[in-house]
Amino acid sequence: MKAYPVAPPWTGIKLELMEDAHLDPHLPSASIRAALGKQLSEAAINRYPDPAAPALKSKMREKLGIAARHEILLGSGSDEVITLLSQAILAGGHAVVSQEPSFSVFKNAAIAVGGRYVGVSLNADFTLDLDTTLATIEREQPKLVWIVYPNNPTGNLYPDDAIETIIRATPGLVVIDEAYEPFAKKSWAPRLDEFPNLLIMRTLSKIGLAGVRLGYLFGAPEWISEINKVRGPFNVGVLQQIAAEVMLDHYDELQRHAALMIEERDRMFAALAKLPGVTPFASSANFVLARFKDSAAVFEALKSRGILVRNLSALHPHMVNTLRISAGTRDEVDSLLAALKEICK
Repeated sequence: MKAYPVAPPWTGIKLELMEDAHLDPHLPSASIRAALGKQLSEAAINRYPDPAAPALKSKMREKLGIAARHEILLGSGSDEVITLLSQAILAGGHAVVSQEPSFSVFKNAAIAVGGRYVGVSLNADFTLDLDTTLATIEREQPKLVWIVYPNNPTGNLYPDDAIETIIRATPGLVVIDEAYEPFAKKSWAPRLDEFPNLLIMRTLSKIGLAGVRLGYLFGAPEWISEINKVRGPFNVGVLQQIAAEVMLDHYDELQRHAALMIEERDRMFAALAKLPGVTPFASSANFVLARFKDSAAVFEALKSRGILVRNLSALHPHMVNTLRISAGTRDEVDSLLAALKEICK
């Protein structure tokens, strides 16, 4: 195994990890700073947190549209939620199926608990290979299937009818990772009750709370109760809970940021499509994946100009010469596009 690769802190333009750059340089408004300062200063940091986090979960239901009949499990980022699911379901050698290329933590978490990871390659254009996926499910009888909607790192949404077919064909649990739901504006949450083997996972990292580390899983209480058995009793700290509550009180501002990122994503896609030797892929997330003639050379050239993106060429054979570029602020995207015009010329 290899640890998940994370670049050292970057002081230039950072378009690598799909963060909300609109919250820089720290927070956008005095009112949010004041609310955070007051609430965090009064936090009982000498006491263990309430593991049930009732105030935070109530705020999440109000702002994020989670139905009262669906239970919520919190994690320190969606990474921990993935680990908990893997521990609860895969330990002992059970199979998990995921599309590839996709989020590499699925594989790492499965292997770490002795699970059996089975990847199914997307087609070369990053569309879903439904026939191979169904054949793999029939052969492997997986206890868990991951679907990322929209997919990371490709940014595309799979057809709903194909996803429904996969859910119905899976003998175990299906988890739809909706980390980029604020940008796709599409969710399977309204259909949760149709499928007894479906849960939804999300994170607050992409809309301004990456440093807070809060991921969550929701769905039928019976499922959440089982997965909760392997969760550490105090896994989400007092400061995390309070910071998330305060920021959700300002969720309208975070949604405004999401709208700005959608604008910059679409502007970036259109500009990349006009550059010689560049093929961008349409995205429903807050990033654009693009193929270059020589992604390594472009990556280094951007880096030398103070711009950090993600080179994903080694992730999968379909990803050769690709860079994933986050939708930053307007000024950041302007700087990126100006640099790429010079580099690609």
